[in-house]
Amino acid sequence: MNLVSIRIITAHIESLVEFYEHITGIKAVQYTPDFAELRTATATLAIGSTRTLQFFGGEDIAQPEANRSAIIEFLVDDVEKEFERLKNRLSSCLIQEPTTMPWGNKSLLFRDPDGNLVNFFTPVTKEATEKFSPEKK
Repeated sequence: MNLVSIRIITAHIESLVEFYEHITGIKAVQYTPDFAELRTATATLAIGSTRTLQFFGGEDIAQPEANRSAIIEFLVDDVEKEFERLKNRLSSCLIQEPTTMPWGNKSLLFRDPDGNLVNFFTPVTKEATEKFSPEKK
């Protein structure tokens, strides 16, 4: 089994797609006005409008802007460089500047326009670097 996608449901698809395109540098594939995907080498971030909920059984299935438990994480080459590139854009939604975590990743934490937590991280210890090496995948 493989995890291939995480989907965010939003009432503001255009602004959320633009935000993720900007922070990742990845151009989204917009299949319909209500559904887009940003594909990375290992997984896809899907963004669906609230209108897509009708296909899953109704609007009570998911509530946009209500996430308080998940963190969307991106492995980046240099988290300090990403922070410098994005700090003006992230100034109003920054949670934590690059900080080395006890498990060996340097982490930049911020919120997207819907309030979802986003983590850009770079492994900095030997153990963390080995965990994400191409040989381990």
